Amino acid sequence: MSTTTQAPLPCILAVDDDPSNLHLLKQILQTHYRMLFARDGLRAIELAVQERPDLILLDVMMPGMTGFEVCRHLKKDPRVAAIPVIFVTALFDAGAEEDGFSAGGADFVAKPVGVSALQSRLRAHLALARALREEDGGEVALLEDENDEQMQSLLRALRFRDEATAMHALRVGEYARVLARAAGLSEDDALDLAQATALHDLGMIGVADEVLRKPEPLDAAERALVRRHPVIGADIIGEHARGVLALSRSVSLTHHERWDGTGYPAGLAGEQIPLAGRIVALADVFDALICGQRWRPGWSLEETVGHLHAESGGYFDPGLVRLFMEQLPAFLEVMAQSQGA
Repeated sequence: MSTTTQAPLPCILAVDDDPSNLHLLKQILQTHYRMLFARDGLRAIELAVQERPDLILLDVMMPGMTGFEVCRHLKKDPRVAAIPVIFVTALFDAGAEEDGFSAGGADFVAKPVGVSALQSRLRAHLALARALREEDGGEVALLEDENDEQMQSLLRALRFRDEATAMHALRVGEYARVLARAAGLSEDDALDLAQATALHDLGMIGVADEVLRKPEPLDAAERALVRRHPVIGADIIGEHARGVLALSRSVSLTHHERWDGTGYPAGLAGEQIPLAGRIVALADVFDALICGQRWRPGWSLEETVGHLHAESGGYFDPGLVRLFMEQLPAFLEVMAQSQGA
């Protein structure tokens, strides 16, 4: 008689001095996560060390230790320093955000909590946290010294350099997951791709601020600078034999290649482009068009879908365009979740 073993649920530690807030988080998350709860900073630190949760949801304004103080304490302890901390707080301004990121936090979620937005953020940050691990002989091991320091730098780059770029990366990862599942990839492989995709625009940290944040269309020289970002991102990620970091490097290098061979940086065509790169190319353009850029407002859904359809066989893999059309409701759901709808 055969038996199957289900993977354990990810563990979330929720910390808030208000029990009603903890009850709300329990109701929202208990179906998909194993939940731990603490009502003060000292208990939160104790549970984090004892239980090693996969992620911590941390209130900021608490009696005794503030959330920022708790986070700084955790980040100094090598046993728990790698655990992502998301601040869940009504204290949501530029100064608080800077303090939170300086303390080592991964993200902010504003109170009152939007259910879909919170769930989307959790999926994204749990996926990013998995990039701190590589498969080694069938076991999962933390990256050592140089690689761990490198990944921490990548995550900080996503958080600090540009808010719009960071949120774009998270949305594109979710779109890529949807399209990957439609293309026949397993759920695990699709989640790996979503995780890897979060770094697809990492090379933008090599683009000058005055170019990255320019409110007008770029000139030819500036566009040439931006076109370097796939190679810059791949160079930052580095060479890896396997795992999500290897996939991240491939996605960085190939998400601007085109099916017709006129893309960059290598001018690959058709199935020379890895499937992951073809998927992310479509997801990336969808998000850029419909959400807009600093110098251009977002397109309507009709305009966006029409453009993707027109570029079938040009920019995009025709088979993936067909799957996109079938999965459009799922894409729109991801977009709504990212906006807290």
